[in-house]
Amino acid sequence: MDSRLILFAGLLVGATLAWWLPRALRRRRLGLRFARSRRLEAEGSRMLADAGYEVLATQVTAPCVVSRNGEPIEADIRADYLVSRWGRMYVAEAKSGPRATDLRERATRRQLLEYAVTYDVDGVLLVDTEAGEVVQVAFPALARRAQRAFWAGAGVGASVGAGAMAAAWWHLRP
Repeated sequence: MDSRLILFAGLLVGATLAWWLPRALRRRRLGLRFARSRRLEAEGSRMLADAGYEVLATQVTAPCVVSRNGEPIEADIRADYLVSRWGRMYVAEAKSGPRATDLRERATRRQLLEYAVTYDVDGVLLVDTEAGEVVQVAFPALARRAQRAFWAGAGVGASVGAGAMAAAWWHLRP
């Protein structure tokens, strides 16, 4: 057999392996990571139940409407769980890994903030599946806005009520 043909075949096999092997290893790593994430996410419902939450639904989708130059654009947001405890509703997200559960991580913080704005719930929970804990996450700026809106509404209601009482008193006086 010609040595050039053997060299060419060796180069062809080497190039094919150099192209295929890293991709195969990457697919394997991703497959293992996703399988682990799915397993830990399934444990999230058990952890929520152990913490006293009732799991009402899983993989809950809600529409999120944003406006671009006045034109509404709708996108679906999906959270892992909708839960309740003591008459309050929460949206919960199960995460694993040290970075994914760190609230200093931009992606985690933004995801939970998106849930807080989109879902009509009383709070947001982060389920740290590796640490085995359920953490209640709050965004103080959102709470302050809600509180200001409440007091503004209460002020308007009190003013209208006082005006109605004054009008009734005026018409009913002797």
